[in-house]
Amino acid sequence: MEQILEELEKKRIIPVVMLRNIADAKPLAQALCDGGLPCAEITFRTETAADCIKIISEEFPKMLVGAGTVLTTAQADQAMKAGAKFIVSPGLNPTVVKHCIKKKYPVIPGVNNPSDIEAALSFGLTLLKFFPAEASGGLEMIKALSAPYPQVRFMPTGGITPENLHTYLACEKVVACGGTWMVKDDYIKLQNFEEIKRLTKDAVRTIRN
Repeated sequence: MEQILEELEKKRIIPVVMLRNIADAKPLAQALCDGGLPCAEITFRTETAADCIKIISEEFPKMLVGAGTVLTTAQADQAMKAGAKFIVSPGLNPTVVKHCIKKKYPVIPGVNNPSDIEAALSFGLTLLKFFPAEASGGLEMIKALSAPYPQVRFMPTGGITPENLHTYLACEKVVACGGTWMVKDDYIKLQNFEEIKRLTKDAVRTIRN
Protein backbone atom coordinates (compact mmCIF):
# COMPACT_ATOMS: atom_id res chain seq x y z
CA MET A 1 0.00 0.00 0.00
CA GLU A 2 2.89 2.36 0.72
CA GLN A 3 4.07 2.14 -2.88
CA ILE A 4 0.60 2.97 -4.20
CA LEU A 5 0.36 5.89 -1.77
CA GLU A 6 3.68 7.25 -3.02
CA GLU A 7 2.60 6.95 -6.65
CA LEU A 8 -0.73 8.65 -5.97
CA GLU A 9 1.07 11.48 -4.18
CA LYS A 10 3.22 11.99 -7.26
CA LYS A 11 0.32 11.90 -9.73
CA ARG A 12 -2.05 14.10 -7.62
CA ILE A 13 -4.89 13.56 -10.13
CA ILE A 14 -6.45 10.21 -11.00
CA PRO A 15 -8.60 10.25 -14.16
CA VAL A 16 -11.72 8.18 -13.46
CA VAL A 17 -12.63 6.48 -16.71
CA MET A 18 -15.62 4.52 -17.98
CA LEU A 19 -14.80 2.50 -21.10
CA ARG A 20 -17.56 0.81 -23.06
CA ASN A 21 -15.44 -0.40 -25.96
CA ILE A 22 -12.23 -2.39 -25.69
CA ALA A 23 -10.90 -0.59 -28.76
CA ASP A 24 -10.86 2.69 -26.84
CA ALA A 25 -8.55 1.43 -24.10
CA LYS A 26 -5.23 1.88 -25.88
CA PRO A 27 -5.85 5.34 -27.44
CA LEU A 28 -7.29 6.57 -24.13
CA ALA A 29 -4.22 5.43 -22.23
CA GLN A 30 -1.97 6.96 -24.90
CA ALA A 31 -3.78 10.31 -24.60
CA LEU A 32 -3.33 10.35 -20.82
CA CYS A 33 0.35 9.45 -21.11
CA ASP A 34 0.93 12.05 -23.83
CA GLY A 35 -0.82 14.58 -21.62
CA GLY A 36 1.66 13.87 -18.84
CA LEU A 37 -0.62 11.89 -16.54
CA PRO A 38 0.15 8.16 -16.87
CA CYS A 39 -2.57 6.88 -14.57
CA ALA A 40 -6.26 5.94 -14.60
CA GLU A 41 -8.98 4.39 -12.51
CA ILE A 42 -11.02 2.20 -14.85
CA THR A 43 -14.50 1.78 -13.40
CA PHE A 44 -16.43 -1.47 -13.30
CA ARG A 45 -19.53 0.27 -14.63
CA THR A 46 -19.21 -1.61 -17.89
CA GLU A 47 -18.66 -5.24 -18.82
CA THR A 48 -15.46 -4.34 -20.64
CA ALA A 49 -13.66 -2.96 -17.58
CA ALA A 50 -11.46 -5.97 -16.86
CA ASP A 51 -10.47 -6.36 -20.52
CA CYS A 52 -9.60 -2.67 -20.76
CA ILE A 53 -7.49 -2.85 -17.59
CA LYS A 54 -5.66 -5.86 -19.04
CA ILE A 55 -4.91 -4.09 -22.32
CA ILE A 56 -3.67 -0.92 -20.63
CA SER A 57 -1.60 -2.83 -18.08
CA GLU A 58 0.09 -4.86 -20.82
CA GLU A 59 0.56 -2.07 -23.36
CA PHE A 60 1.55 0.60 -20.83
CA PRO A 61 3.37 -1.25 -18.04
CA LYS A 62 4.64 1.97 -16.41
CA MET A 63 1.14 3.39 -16.13
CA LEU A 64 -0.59 3.38 -12.73
CA VAL A 65 -3.89 1.61 -13.40
CA GLY A 66 -6.51 0.95 -10.76
CA ALA A 67 -9.99 -0.55 -10.80
CA GLY A 68 -12.88 1.61 -9.64
CA THR A 69 -16.51 1.02 -8.64
CA VAL A 70 -15.57 -2.45 -7.41
CA LEU A 71 -18.67 -3.71 -5.60
CA THR A 72 -18.06 -7.46 -5.26
CA THR A 73 -15.26 -9.90 -4.53
CA ALA A 74 -15.74 -11.32 -8.03
CA GLN A 75 -15.05 -7.92 -9.57
CA ALA A 76 -12.04 -7.51 -7.28
CA ASP A 77 -10.66 -10.83 -8.52
CA GLN A 78 -11.26 -9.84 -12.14
CA ALA A 79 -9.44 -6.56 -11.56
CA MET A 80 -6.47 -8.26 -9.88
CA LYS A 81 -6.21 -10.85 -12.65
CA ALA A 82 -6.37 -8.10 -15.30
CA GLY A 83 -3.43 -6.27 -13.74
CA ALA A 84 -5.01 -3.46 -11.71
CA LYS A 85 -2.53 -2.14 -9.17
CA PHE A 86 -5.17 -1.07 -6.66
CA ILE A 87 -8.90 -1.43 -5.96
CA VAL A 88 -11.29 1.48 -5.34
CA SER A 89 -14.92 1.27 -4.23
CA PRO A 90 -17.59 3.97 -3.75
CA GLY A 91 -18.41 2.73 -0.26
CA LEU A 92 -16.98 0.50 2.43
CA ASN A 93 -18.11 -3.06 1.83
CA PRO A 94 -16.53 -5.16 4.63
CA THR A 95 -16.64 -8.31 2.50
CA VAL A 96 -14.73 -6.72 -0.37
CA VAL A 97 -12.25 -5.02 1.97
CA LYS A 98 -11.51 -8.25 3.84
CA HIS A 99 -11.10 -10.09 0.56
CA CYS A 100 -8.54 -7.58 -0.76
CA ILE A 101 -6.64 -7.49 2.53
CA LYS A 102 -6.52 -11.28 2.63
CA LYS A 103 -4.98 -11.24 -0.84
CA LYS A 104 -2.63 -8.42 0.22
CA TYR A 105 -4.04 -6.17 -2.46
CA PRO A 106 -4.22 -2.36 -2.02
CA VAL A 107 -7.82 -1.28 -1.49
CA ILE A 108 -9.22 2.23 -1.12
CA PRO A 109 -12.84 2.11 0.05
CA GLY A 110 -15.16 5.10 -0.08
CA VAL A 111 -16.22 6.99 3.05
CA ASN A 112 -17.99 10.24 3.89
CA ASN A 113 -18.72 10.03 7.62
CA PRO A 114 -17.10 9.12 10.97
CA SER A 115 -18.66 5.65 11.16
CA ASP A 116 -17.21 4.66 7.77
CA ILE A 117 -13.81 5.97 8.78
CA GLU A 118 -13.83 3.98 12.02
CA ALA A 119 -14.80 0.87 10.10
CA ALA A 120 -11.86 1.47 7.74
CA LEU A 121 -9.49 2.01 10.66
CA SER A 122 -10.59 -1.29 12.15
CA PHE A 123 -9.19 -2.90 8.99
CA GLY A 124 -5.96 -0.92 9.31
CA LEU A 125 -6.76 1.34 6.34
CA THR A 126 -5.77 5.01 6.48
CA LEU A 127 -5.96 6.00 2.79
CA LEU A 128 -9.62 6.41 1.90
CA LYS A 129 -11.70 7.65 -0.98
CA PHE A 130 -13.95 10.58 0.04
CA PHE A 131 -17.07 10.16 -2.05
CA PRO A 132 -19.14 11.89 -3.28
CA ALA A 133 -16.80 14.73 -2.35
CA GLU A 134 -18.68 17.91 -3.18
CA ALA A 135 -22.11 16.51 -2.29
CA SER A 136 -20.72 15.35 1.08
CA GLY A 137 -19.45 18.74 2.18
CA GLY A 138 -16.29 19.05 0.15
CA LEU A 139 -13.05 20.29 1.60
CA GLU A 140 -14.70 21.63 4.76
CA MET A 141 -15.96 18.14 5.58
CA ILE A 142 -12.53 16.65 4.95
CA LYS A 143 -11.02 19.17 7.37
CA ALA A 144 -13.71 18.43 9.94
CA LEU A 145 -13.18 14.67 9.67
CA SER A 146 -9.41 15.08 9.87
CA ALA A 147 -9.63 16.60 13.36
CA PRO A 148 -10.62 13.39 15.21
CA TYR A 149 -8.87 11.15 12.65
CA PRO A 150 -5.49 12.81 11.95
CA GLN A 151 -3.99 9.54 10.70
CA VAL A 152 -6.39 9.36 7.76
CA ARG A 153 -5.69 10.80 4.31
CA PHE A 154 -8.20 11.14 1.51
CA MET A 155 -8.67 10.77 -2.23
CA PRO A 156 -11.73 12.97 -2.89
CA THR A 157 -13.79 12.06 -5.95
CA GLY A 158 -17.12 13.37 -7.17
CA GLY A 159 -17.61 16.97 -8.20
CA ILE A 160 -13.91 17.72 -8.58
CA THR A 161 -13.37 20.27 -11.36
CA PRO A 162 -10.53 22.39 -12.74
CA GLU A 163 -12.03 25.27 -10.73
CA ASN A 164 -11.86 23.61 -7.29
CA LEU A 165 -8.98 21.19 -7.88
CA HIS A 166 -6.26 23.47 -6.51
CA THR A 167 -8.12 24.07 -3.25
CA TYR A 168 -8.39 20.34 -2.61
CA LEU A 169 -4.76 19.65 -3.50
CA ALA A 170 -3.61 22.43 -1.17
CA CYS A 171 -4.95 20.42 1.80
CA GLU A 172 -2.30 18.23 3.41
CA LYS A 173 -4.90 15.53 4.09
CA VAL A 174 -5.58 15.11 0.37
CA VAL A 175 -3.27 12.64 -1.36
CA ALA A 176 -4.81 12.95 -4.83
CA CYS A 177 -8.13 13.80 -6.45
CA GLY A 178 -10.21 11.59 -8.71
CA GLY A 179 -11.70 13.42 -11.66
CA THR A 180 -13.67 12.82 -14.83
CA TRP A 181 -13.57 16.20 -16.57
CA MET A 182 -10.62 15.30 -18.82
CA VAL A 183 -12.05 11.88 -19.73
CA LYS A 184 -15.74 12.66 -20.16
CA ASP A 185 -17.90 9.97 -21.68
CA ASP A 186 -18.72 12.16 -24.68
CA TYR A 187 -15.05 12.61 -25.56
CA ILE A 188 -14.49 8.86 -25.51
CA LYS A 189 -17.67 8.12 -27.50
CA LEU A 190 -16.52 10.57 -30.19
CA GLN A 191 -12.95 9.25 -29.91
CA ASN A 192 -11.80 12.81 -29.29
CA PHE A 193 -8.54 11.72 -27.71
CA GLU A 194 -6.81 14.96 -28.72
CA GLU A 195 -9.18 16.87 -26.45
CA ILE A 196 -8.49 14.39 -23.65
CA LYS A 197 -4.77 14.97 -24.12
CA ARG A 198 -5.24 18.76 -24.09
CA LEU A 199 -7.34 18.74 -20.92
CA THR A 200 -4.88 16.35 -19.28
CA LYS A 201 -2.03 18.74 -20.04
CA ASP A 202 -4.05 21.57 -18.49
CA ALA A 203 -4.64 19.46 -15.39
CA VAL A 204 -0.92 18.71 -15.09
CA ARG A 205 -0.17 22.46 -15.30
CA THR A 206 -2.59 23.01 -12.42
CA ILE A 207 -0.67 20.49 -10.32
CA ARG A 208 2.66 22.12 -11.07
CA ASN A 209 1.34 25.59 -10.29
